[in-house]
Amino acid sequence: MFVRWAVFFLAIALGVGTAAMACTGIRLTAKDGSVVVARTLEFGLDLQSQIAVIPQGTTLTGTLPNDAKGITYTAKHGFLGANAFGLPVIVDGLNDAGLYVGEFFFPGYAGYADVTPANASQAMAGYEYSDWILANFTTVAEVKAAFDRVTLAPTILPQMGIAVPVHFRIVDRTGAAVVIEPIGGKLRIYDDPLGVLTNSPTFDWHLTNLGNYVGLTPMMRPSVKLDGYTVASFGQGSGFYGLPGDFTPPSRFVRAVAYQQTAVQPNTGADAVAQVFHILNNFDIPVGAVRDTVQGKTVDEYTLWTSAADLTSLQFYYRTFSDQTLRSVDVRKMLAAAGNKVQELPMESSQPTPIVPVAAR
Repeated sequence: MFVRWAVFFLAIALGVGTAAMACTGIRLTAKDGSVVVARTLEFGLDLQSQIAVIPQGTTLTGTLPNDAKGITYTAKHGFLGANAFGLPVIVDGLNDAGLYVGEFFFPGYAGYADVTPANASQAMAGYEYSDWILANFTTVAEVKAAFDRVTLAPTILPQMGIAVPVHFRIVDRTGAAVVIEPIGGKLRIYDDPLGVLTNSPTFDWHLTNLGNYVGLTPMMRPSVKLDGYTVASFGQGSGFYGLPGDFTPPSRFVRAVAYQQTAVQPNTGADAVAQVFHILNNFDIPVGAVRDTVQGKTVDEYTLWTSAADLTSLQFYYRTFSDQTLRSVDVRKMLAAAGNKVQELPMESSQPTPIVPVAAR
């Protein structure tokens, strides 16, 4: 089983597989100033995600190729979020200062640095970068001043058999956002004025591609006359005609921007949380809609979980494939309860009441 999945992910890393992590991230700001970021996470197998809780003062050590040890540092901030494979590494989460980091799959473009005696003491696995950001920084401005003081190494994640190709979306409680990408062994940082991110290609390409869709509008398109003949649209929604509906990263990026920018501004953070989950319903991948064949085996990608973080109230929300119940984790309370111990809490569960019968009055 491990060999088959290792081959699967190697194909993804080389760009020859089409089934990859199809994550989509958005951001909303409520009228009361609350900032809420949210995303979906898709994959072709269960990542066994749990809620990992990393208290302030935890010592963290970078993992390098050949089981070597890299940077060692102490967390200045406590943080929590969804992990993968039981590792104390946050795939998507926030810290006690309201700083958010999300890892997004970046196949075919991520390029990590070679580890040398000169950089080993400041190096870590690419997938561990999110922990370093959450542990050390309060704002996006602080991140921008220090994002490249570490080296991201091509450390193989044993559960996948590859150096996982990822890039990162960072948002603070003011709504400021950046995207950081490992390209050619160096880290590149981009301002993200929209707060949106998907997957490959590079972030700047996605921004340029938006120019192909400047005519999209939520307003109904008016009828036109052609040589005396009136042509009218078939119905509501004509303003978004031409909006790409497939699951490729470029199409999802355009769709995410369109839905986010046309969303009616919510009043409060709680309203924004409800709104982002409704928006991300448009990106939910049902089993069977995205598939690939690897070593003669059909692999179905699907939405494992969808999460949101209210950076103002410090709440982390999620729902999973098997349980659409919206659950919340209070960052302050959970970190206080953890004390000085790293903890994991289960995410996946069964839908408590799949069908609610309605009784006659």
